[in-house]
Amino acid sequence: KAILFNGNYSYYLKENELRIEREFKNFKDQQKMIIAMKNKIKQLKTFGKLAYPGGEIFFRRAENIQKRLDKIELQSKPIIKKELPVNLESGIRSGNDVLVIDNYDLKPYNNILISNINICIRYGEKVCIIGNNGCGKTSLLKEILCDTSTSIKIGSNVKFGYIPQQISYSEDITVLEYCRKFFIGDETQLRCALDKFYFHGENVFKNINKISGGEKVRLKLLELIHNKSNFIILDEPTNHLDVYTKEILERSLKKFNGTVLFISHDRYFINKVADRILYIYNKRIQEYNGNYDYFINHKDKVML
Repeated sequence: KAILFNGNYSYYLKENELRIEREFKNFKDQQKMIIAMKNKIKQLKTFGKLAYPGGEIFFRRAENIQKRLDKIELQSKPIIKKELPVNLESGIRSGNDVLVIDNYDLKPYNNILISNINICIRYGEKVCIIGNNGCGKTSLLKEILCDTSTSIKIGSNVKFGYIPQQISYSEDITVLEYCRKFFIGDETQLRCALDKFYFHGENVFKNINKISGGEKVRLKLLELIHNKSNFIILDEPTNHLDVYTKEILERSLKKFNGTVLFISHDRYFINKVADRILYIYNKRIQEYNGNYDYFINHKDKVML
């Protein structure tokens, strides 16, 4: 069923939690009342049998309670999804300096998108790149992942994990076949792991090119967990995601003990995950040591 919340996303989170608590209390109260009524019916019928003859009054009272019981509109038990076991843990710890870019001009096809880039991302930081469309955010991520420039230095023991903006697969295989490539364990363990990530039953036989955006992200998260990446890079990861999968991603990145670099336009998501902002403006990068709210409160001061 659809539920309408007259407010923003923060309002929804708070009100939805209160709604579930209310519905759960109403459900429990109604169940108690139903049990009490059924016990009363049973008791009255017992009295009627013991009082025979003359026990009709007890049977009538039991019948009246049964009629009331039959007319009750049953409350549904609130559905509370179990939290996915997303435990992103890095394998080998990387060096303190995970990524260093010195005096680098990002100029694909000799068209300068960002000039004089000087940034250092350290172990454990959660860094978000923001800026207008077309300013070079995705191009910068691709240059980092390619690692072909002498101005871009990747730290020691860094193992990338990447979730692109559009997740696509080149092979025409099932979810189960894809997972066999990285999963360490037998078939039963793999099916159990997929079930925990909501690939139930026959869903494991879906073609990976036909699963939803949320399913693709959950599949990538399962892959990242088993690959033990210590530097996760994401390009607008919340695009096309359902609310529940977005919350899963948000919680897992916050708990992640490695380093995260991501692009996002989702202010709520940035606020929850980022502890540092790289703002691309006027072909330059400006740094802010805080989340999105900090950036909004300080950007005009820095730009003046």
